[in-house]
Amino acid sequence: MTTTIDEIASAKRWLPLEANPDVMNQFLWGLGLPRDEAECYDVYGLDEELLEMVPKPVLAVLFLYPITTKTEEERLKQQNENKEHSSKVYFMKQTVGNACGTIGLLHALGNITSEVKFVEDSFFDKFFKSTASLDPFQRAVFLENDREMEVAHSVAATAGDTEASENVDTHFICFTHVDGELYELDGRKSAPISHGSSSPSTLLRDATKVIQNMIQKNPESLNFNVMAISKKSSDGY
Repeated sequence: MTTTIDEIASAKRWLPLEANPDVMNQFLWGLGLPRDEAECYDVYGLDEELLEMVPKPVLAVLFLYPITTKTEEERLKQQNENKEHSSKVYFMKQTVGNACGTIGLLHALGNITSEVKFVEDSFFDKFFKSTASLDPFQRAVFLENDREMEVAHSVAATAGDTEASENVDTHFICFTHVDGELYELDGRKSAPISHGSSSPSTLLRDATKVIQNMIQKNPESLNFNVMAISKKSSDGY
């Protein structure tokens, strides 16, 4: 896996999370997201028919992609661009190696705290209250020093179908809707990236357009995965 400046800041490395909705759901539910609030689902394809199969409303989109020379060039280019974004965006840096899956989930949940209700005094309830006023680097340090999350991440990382290994070349990011805009949240980047206007009802399709563009820039790679976090309806869909 490509070593980043963010990861050099910490000697700590976790095992990576598997891109598996079952693993993600057990992780989320165990830390304070009620089962009847939201759930992760596979997005089986990016064409209209398959997007229609994803339960609605979609609250956030998680995207796993391979780290390549092209994606690194794009990341470094974005470092120098204008980073204006809504102050309401919950964003944190990544200082722990292989923590991108957990940070992707925290980015997703941190921007939908008005849409879901966490179990009172649960990990998520306390984490987001404790980090609400912190800056992105302070949030990273808070996570890095949180033993409860480290243990929970480790349990989830070893619960998948594939053998966990520290040596990976893929990376999770999150897409979310805040204040009428689609944001890409990547802890390896310096700030949230705005991809233009969006709405709760078009979030999945808007994110899909960005994801398709990223895939087209890396035609030799096949290791992509898309998941949606959708709110549970009262009738259980």
